[in-house]
Formats: sequence, structure tokens, C-alpha cells
Amino acid sequence: VQLQASGGGLVQAGASLRLSCAASGRTFSSYAMGWFRQAPGKEREFVAAIYSGASTVYADSVKGRFTISRDNAKNTVYLQMNSLKPEDTAVYYCAARITSSWLGSYYYQASGNYNFWGQGTLVTVSS
Repeated sequence: VQLQASGGGLVQAGASLRLSCAASGRTFSSYAMGWFRQAPGKEREFVAAIYSGASTVYADSVKGRFTISRDNAKNTVYLQMNSLKPEDTAVYYCAARITSSWLGSYYYQASGNYNFWGQGTLVTVSS
């Protein structure tokens, strides 16, 4: 599985961005997809994950501002980011785990539980 993230850029605080992650493979609908981010000098942290449309989980820091969604016909997962803050500045990575069922919210918050990773896209939010 290959993952290609895109959509990052430089925006001002309060603005919006939508990240995309295109995946290869014929069984995209069976992937749980996650977004993680890594700010300079910090560890990678969980942002959001989705299995089906009803199975999603968010980090508390982005809840209510970010929305994860997927289009299985396009093999793509999205991260809509609204009301961006300077502390959202980071390289954002998408990740995939092949699974047959939703394994629970806590499971997908651990980066070690994903099989495949994209290359990252930089989001910079200026104050």
C-alpha cells in the first residue's frame, strides 16, 4: 500500500485547510485510516482516525475543529481542518491499517498499530 498526502501549506490562524491522502490498493474500504502530526522538536501525535463513516476518533486538541472523512470510490481520506491555530503547525502524516473491523478508539490512536505510512505534508499556521 502506498499513501500520498497532499494539501499542506502556509495559512493564517483561523483559516482552513483540507488535507488529502490517496492510497493505492484495491481494498481501500478495508483500511482503517489515520492522521498523525509531528511538530518540530516534538513526538508524533495522533490527530484522527476513521474506519467506516460512523467509526471515527479524534484527539481532544482537534475535536470540533477537524473532520476526518473518506471516499472509498477515490481511495482517498481527507482531513478538513478549520479554525487553525499556530499550535497546529506540524508535518501531517496519513497512515493505514488493513483490518476487517473497527478495533476501538484507543487502538487507532497508537502509531504502532498502523501498517503503512505516507510521506507527510507540512502545515504552517502563522499567528
